[in-house]
Amino acid sequence: MNVPDLLLLLSGYLAGSLPMGLWIGRARGVDLREHGSRNIGATNAGRVLGRKWFYVVFALDFAKALVPALVARRCGSGALAPATFALAVGVAAILGHVFPLFLRFKGGKGVATAAAVFVAVAPIAAAAAWVAWLAVYFATRYVSLASLVAALVLPLACFVLPAVPPPVGADVARPVQVAALLVGLLIIVRHRANIGRLARGEESRAGRPR
Repeated sequence: MNVPDLLLLLSGYLAGSLPMGLWIGRARGVDLREHGSRNIGATNAGRVLGRKWFYVVFALDFAKALVPALVARRCGSGALAPATFALAVGVAAILGHVFPLFLRFKGGKGVATAAAVFVAVAPIAAAAAWVAWLAVYFATRYVSLASLVAALVLPLACFVLPAVPPPVGADVARPVQVAALLVGLLIIVRHRANIGRLARGEESRAGRPR
């Protein structure tokens, strides 16, 4: 892998590290790390700032992973297949969001950024995970539970369904499957506090304060 490719990987990580939720909160006079679940992601932004800010922060976190992945797909050196390199840069963005350089490596849970990356490289599997998220969310109103189910469905869908559209699917199917497994596990680990609250019946439902 040459220097430009390494720079694209670094750019992906740095883009993922941008704390969109924290900045939005500060612009509204609130530090999200001191309110609600103290997380800088979209769910806590919606809980603390109001529902519309969930969508704003989610869109920004989605974009900061999607854009680097798409740029990498177009601008990579060719040392890796374009979709594989896009996946690598996208995963770097996910890691940046979860372990951000600018916040002493204490970031969000990676749901929006992961959604963006797999929309870019594995849209069929990503669509299956989205359907699962929506079904669980509307049935229970638990964002965390919906995210956990989606994190389980994503790697399963990557193994069962075509990983990426033809003609590049055969070349990158295994990297997508491995990445989906690892990213899904990361999201589950990042939700361990939510899992505990769900088990105790203490988790907040959407629109309800804790």
